[in-house]
Amino acid sequence: MESASCSAAAPNGAVGSQRDRSLVPERLQRREQERQLEVERRKQKRQNQEVEEEKSDFFTAAFSRERAAVEELLEGGESMEQVEEAAARLQGLQKLLNDSVLFLAAYDLRQGQEALTQLQATLAVRRQELQPKKRFAFKTRRKDAASAAKVDSAPGALAAKDNLASPQPLKEEGDIGSGWVFGFSNVESQVLEKRAEELHQRDVLLTELSKCTVRLYGNPNTLRLAKARSCTVLCGPVSTSVFLEDCSDCVLAVACQQLRVHTTRDTRIFLQVTSRAIVEDCSGIQFAPYTWSYPGIDKDFEGSGLDRSKNNWNDVDDFNWLARDVASPNWSLLPEEERMIQWD
Repeated sequence: MESASCSAAAPNGAVGSQRDRSLVPERLQRREQERQLEVERRKQKRQNQEVEEEKSDFFTAAFSRERAAVEELLEGGESMEQVEEAAARLQGLQKLLNDSVLFLAAYDLRQGQEALTQLQATLAVRRQELQPKKRFAFKTRRKDAASAAKVDSAPGALAAKDNLASPQPLKEEGDIGSGWVFGFSNVESQVLEKRAEELHQRDVLLTELSKCTVRLYGNPNTLRLAKARSCTVLCGPVSTSVFLEDCSDCVLAVACQQLRVHTTRDTRIFLQVTSRAIVEDCSGIQFAPYTWSYPGIDKDFEGSGLDRSKNNWNDVDDFNWLARDVASPNWSLLPEEERMIQWD
C-alpha cells in the first residue's frame, strides 16, 4: 500500500515540476519585454531632449538675429516708416517668443521677455521723438488770458478735467522702464475713458490710480498697469503685451499676446491670451475668460492680429512655484458663478 501510494504521488510531483519549468520562460520573457520597453522609453526621452535642444538653439539664433534687426532700425531710424517697420518686426519677435513658451526654460523665457520690454520702451521713445511738434496758437492764448486765469484759480478742477479729457503723455519711472507713453496717472475715484482713435497702436500706461474705473476702447500696442488700488480696468485687444506691477484689489479685462503679472495681490483677471500667462511674486490672483465687449470690438480684434480662437486664459506659469504636480497656491480659476459681471 505504501509503495502504491508513493508511486501515485510521483506522477503528480513530476507534473508540478514540469509546470514550474514551463513558467520560467514566461517570467524571463516578461522581464525581457519590460527591459525592452524601458530601453525604448529612455531612447524616446533622449530623442525628445535632443528635439527640445534643437528647438531651443533655433529659437536663440532666430531671436538674437531678429532682435538685432529691430535694434538697428530703432537706433538708426530717421523716419516714421523705419520705426513702424521696427514695430512690425517687434510683433514678429513677440510671436516667436509666444510660440516657443512650451519648450523654453524659465530663465530663457524671462530673458526674452525682458528683452522685448526694453525694445518696446525704446520704440515708444522713438515714436515720441519723431512725432511732429504741435504748433501753439499764442495769440489766441493771449486773448483768452483772463479766462485762463480764472481756470487757474481752481487747480483741482483743472487737474480733474485734464485727466478726464486729454492728459499729457506720461513718463515711466522706476521699474516700469523709460519712455513717453499715453495714459492716466495720480487719479482717485474717477471714471476714465479713451476712444479707439486715440489708442490705436499706442503704448498705454496707467499708474498711481485708486478706486477708478478705466475703459480703453480700441487697439493699443502695449498696456501697463502699475501701483493701482481697487480699480476696474477694461481694455480692448492689445497687440503685444500687458504688464501688471504692484497692484491690489483690482479687476482687469484684457485680450493680448502676453500677460505678465508681478508683485500683485487679490486681483481678478478676465483674460484672452495667445501664450501662457505669467505670474511672479503674486498672491490671490484669479483668472476667468475675457467677456468685455463694446461696439467695434470685432474690428479692433482684426487690427490687433490676435487669434480669437486661441485662448490660454487658464494656462498660467508661476515663476515662484516650480512643483509641476501640485497646483500653485498663488493663483486660481475664478468660480463660474462669480464670472457674471455687468461691466457698464
